[in-house]
Amino acid sequence: MRRLPVRTRMAAAFAVAMAVVLAATGLYVYTRVGDDLNQALDQDLRLRGQDLSVVVAHRAAPLTAESGGRLIERGESFAQLLDARGRVVDATRPVGRQPLVDAAELRRALRSATFVDRPSVPGLDEPARLLALSVSRDGRPFVLVVGGTRENRAETLGSLRTKLLIAGPVALLLAIGLGYLLAGTGLRAVDAMRRRAADISADRPGERLPVPPANDELRRLGTTLNEMLNRLEEALERERSFVADAGHELRTPLALLRAELDYALQHAEDEEELREALAEASAETDRLVQLAAGLLLIAGSDRRRIPLKLEPIAARERLESVRNRFEWRAGEAGRALELEVDGELVFSGDRLRLEQALGNLVENALRHGDGRIRVEARERGGRVELRVSDQGDGFPDSFVERAFDRFSRADPAHGGGGAGLGLAIVDAIARAHGGSASVRGRTAVTLALPVKIAACPHPSEPSSAS
Repeated sequence: MRRLPVRTRMAAAFAVAMAVVLAATGLYVYTRVGDDLNQALDQDLRLRGQDLSVVVAHRAAPLTAESGGRLIERGESFAQLLDARGRVVDATRPVGRQPLVDAAELRRALRSATFVDRPSVPGLDEPARLLALSVSRDGRPFVLVVGGTRENRAETLGSLRTKLLIAGPVALLLAIGLGYLLAGTGLRAVDAMRRRAADISADRPGERLPVPPANDELRRLGTTLNEMLNRLEEALERERSFVADAGHELRTPLALLRAELDYALQHAEDEEELREALAEASAETDRLVQLAAGLLLIAGSDRRRIPLKLEPIAARERLESVRNRFEWRAGEAGRALELEVDGELVFSGDRLRLEQALGNLVENALRHGDGRIRVEARERGGRVELRVSDQGDGFPDSFVERAFDRFSRADPAHGGGGAGLGLAIVDAIARAHGGSASVRGRTAVTLALPVKIAACPHPSEPSSAS
């Protein structure tokens, strides 16, 4: 069945369901008609028994005289009168003089009316139903037996059975055809979605699947698929923007590197000029290495595959390591670099990645901020907060919402000597640790991390800060 088309499977399921319904309905109708015929026969026997009881009790006419009247129908109905000992006193012609009931049934009939079924009766080779009831004539008890054949019931049920056997398959075939057509109508919307999906490509943005007007499962499916296409299109647009921005950022240092190397090869007149050109080329190379490492980290964060080597980290020791890296630059700029740690705070994380994030924040503070730089570590609400702040003007209000976007700069002209990846890397490292990064008060950036991380979400690999 799994290999059959959906439309065929739906029609087959509809056919099975209809076959069960038709069979159950036919059986119910057949049974009810049989019960109704039984009740009708019993009612007819009661009426004839009552009429014949009056005849027997008040008239001495024999039952044979009634066999041609309205009380007895020749060939289908019969009657017999027995005394209290079971001897036949009178009877209609078909049944003769043999008692229709036995002694036990006779005793029960003397007490109350009794119905009896017989597979056949004397003179009639047909199944019959009998009603035996007590009557009194001249003060003596008698038992009057009236009966009727069940042939009419059998013929009626046979005719009904034949009609059901003919009409049932015809109705089933019509139901199967209707089910097949209805299945096709229901799947028409799916086929329309399929045709539109075949036309959707990256070269035709904005294309979406047609959604049926009815508020049903197909509409919800189409809406869900369109939402998925929106997410894919947004992701593709981000990737295209990422590639374009990366190409733009790589072009400048590569051009400068080539210019410095060309100058060293063609225009350097002495060893000092050659060394200066090579030093500039080395600086541009370092910038390219850092930029490439940042791009790889951002790309890894998009795939949620930033490798982490989790280990216990003493907050004071890590902050002092960051201060040692940047203290000489802060001293040259005449700015203080201060640390503030809550006691002996220890948490779990990747030491090199967190140093990279804090280094990027201190680098931003040195490059774009002013006054004293403060690096803090404290525990709040079950999380560790690592914060870097300065006394400068801070981020422009229009920049705060996109501060952690890749290649974003507060300067619209892309100035400032950076690639615009520093804060994006900080955010990616925070998210890889199960935390978050945020701007506080325009002049402070905070990393909020869990105090403990149960397990590394990805295979541990040695990591290196860039």
